[in-house]
Amino acid sequence: MGCLKIFVIVVFMWALLIPNTHQLGSYETQILLQLRRHLEYPVQLDVLENYNGDFCSLGSTLNMSIICENNSVTELKIKGDKLVKVNEFHGVAVPNNTLSERFSIDSFVTTLTRLSSLKVLTLVSLGIWGPLPVKIHRLSSLEVLDMSSNFLFGKVPSELSTMVKLHTLTFDANFFNESLPEWLDLLPNITILSMKNNRLKGKFPHSISKITCLTDIILSHNALSGELPDLSALSNLHLLDLRENHLDSELPLLPQGLTTILLSSNAFSGEVPEEFGKLNLLQHLDLSNNALTGTPPADLFSLPSISYLNLALNVLSGSLPEHFNCGSELGFVDISDNRLLGMLPSCLNASSDKRIVKVSGNCLLDTQYQHSESYCKQVSLAKKQTTGKEIAILVGVVGGTVILVVFLAVVLLIFCRRQHARHDVDRYMFPKVVQDNAQPNISAELLANARIISQTAALGSQGAPSYRVFSMEELEEATEIFDKSALLGEGSIGKIYKGKLENGTYVAVRELTVHRRCTSWNFKLRMDLLSKFRHPHLVCLLGHCIDDGVQDDSTVHRLFLVYEFIPCGNFRARLSETTPGKVLNWSDRLVVLIGVAKAVHFLHTGVIPPSFGNSLKTDSILLDEYQIAKLSDYGMSILTEESEKVEAKGDGHNAWNMRKKEDDVYNFGFILLESLVGPFFSGKGETFLLNEMTSFGSQDGRRKIVDPAVLTTSSQESLSIVISLTNKCISPESQSRPSFEDVLWNLQYAAQVQATADTDQRSDATSLS
Repeated sequence: MGCLKIFVIVVFMWALLIPNTHQLGSYETQILLQLRRHLEYPVQLDVLENYNGDFCSLGSTLNMSIICENNSVTELKIKGDKLVKVNEFHGVAVPNNTLSERFSIDSFVTTLTRLSSLKVLTLVSLGIWGPLPVKIHRLSSLEVLDMSSNFLFGKVPSELSTMVKLHTLTFDANFFNESLPEWLDLLPNITILSMKNNRLKGKFPHSISKITCLTDIILSHNALSGELPDLSALSNLHLLDLRENHLDSELPLLPQGLTTILLSSNAFSGEVPEEFGKLNLLQHLDLSNNALTGTPPADLFSLPSISYLNLALNVLSGSLPEHFNCGSELGFVDISDNRLLGMLPSCLNASSDKRIVKVSGNCLLDTQYQHSESYCKQVSLAKKQTTGKEIAILVGVVGGTVILVVFLAVVLLIFCRRQHARHDVDRYMFPKVVQDNAQPNISAELLANARIISQTAALGSQGAPSYRVFSMEELEEATEIFDKSALLGEGSIGKIYKGKLENGTYVAVRELTVHRRCTSWNFKLRMDLLSKFRHPHLVCLLGHCIDDGVQDDSTVHRLFLVYEFIPCGNFRARLSETTPGKVLNWSDRLVVLIGVAKAVHFLHTGVIPPSFGNSLKTDSILLDEYQIAKLSDYGMSILTEESEKVEAKGDGHNAWNMRKKEDDVYNFGFILLESLVGPFFSGKGETFLLNEMTSFGSQDGRRKIVDPAVLTTSSQESLSIVISLTNKCISPESQSRPSFEDVLWNLQYAAQVQATADTDQRSDATSLS
């Protein structure tokens, strides 16, 4: 027994002497503190200040994570709040966007490489600026490198090719402005290559077609040009996203394992390869807005897994077979604005109750919103005639070009010698005009891919009840057979009742009377789409009920939508509040506006197909008990689209969509205006407000029209930002209006400016006391 006690004591003492394999050494602790200083003390690292414990024991958050093994940092993740929202960047510090001009990316990376055991490095939205130093390759153990949403420019250093363990390389939303590297095939383990939203130019590297372990290629929103090579050897590739580039070849052969192909808004020409009709795993195909010709392969429509097919805005011609079977998963098809003739196949017929189909702008028979048959035939004939002329012109051009090239070669040689001394400085500078419609990285972006889910949508779904179909009996019981006492209000799209479900949950029930242009199954399909709209700033749709008890079922349809009940009224009512303690100050209003902008931005860019025309008004913005804004009345165009398209009087559906998108921006401008002036002035009507906008130009004018609750609680700079934004949103020229991406950024910037001003004011008050 004594020997046993001695043995236990020895084991216990031995265990105490074993070092903790996750305890961080003092050397790397100091490195982390130095990195915090280099990054100019971001709030995400405030936890390190005055912390005397082991940094490895700090719990991970959404914005910061430090993970260690064997006394060394192996994973470092920092996600800041410095969003890339500038149209121009010239390689120097930008106040309120980048880190200061004192920041040295070379010193920062030098310090970073001392964490020699790093395997995962994520540095997102931290305002890091400068050309990426070649010494980054010293992190030889790195497997994941993500430096998205910063201000990196120039070229991607070729020395990264030595980082052979790297399997994920992400540089989204930066300002890299040289060619895509040719050496990427030297990374033997690379599986995810993502550099969307940069300024990359030049050819698509043929070397990429040799990287057989690639699963994701995401290079959208750049300026890549020329030929897209044969990628059929990439047997592991699932996602190919090259949207919004300048690629102008014919479509190449692609690998059989692809599930998502996004090639819209390029200049691809020629016919859609027949081989595309054999991609049996394909779920999403977007070839819209190119110059594709010929008749699309019928097999595309019957692929077993295809659910989203967009061929709009091309020059597709000919007739589709009248009879073929569409794939059972196919829920959305857009072949609008082409040159297609003949009858629409039966499985795509507008009266089909299995899928949403968009066909306007063709020359199809017995279908609405079509051109005459001669229009499509003339376009095809003109194309054939043009081909002969092009050959004759080409012969003349070639002869002249030979003479011109000799002359230019001499001039270019002289010019290059003069410019050589300046080249090293100028090569990383940017042109003063950049692509206005280039979309920055969106942290909550939802691609049309079942494997890629918007972070915002995911957050919106957390804790939300699952969507379900309600019975008519449940709703009648909840609302006491739609008693007048349960009526909350009545708008242009139906009555709203307050109800109480059997489990005690309060709900809002909207009754819609829709002129029937769809079968019950088609409505269910549309409701399935609407049920996917989950976001923290959208009133949650809990379910629906289709009333089949209407007598004249051929002309009308009664639909009930069941939402979560938001108890604290709408934004318009709160803006009218005069009771002390309930009046919304400027910062409160900005919080509401930012929440709504996030919701609309999600509706425009976070789901496919997007939802435009969302009835934006101050009384459709509800506030919960925590004063969190939630948008109601969204997505109604999905249910009423057919009747609204009739009112469009024959406009193409894409033009209709664009107008609805612009309507959302315009209507949000009046929400901004009402937030500035209050409901009293806004009640005088749109014309009055537009005339009074000139008053914002002077201090006296602002005092005349701006709500006193705003004037007394806002800084001049913050207020000016929102006034300028309001002017842009309600511009009579629709092309001058900003995107919701820009709207959101400007509001967040105004809130940041206001927060700084409030902090300074409190500091001044404290020092005076």
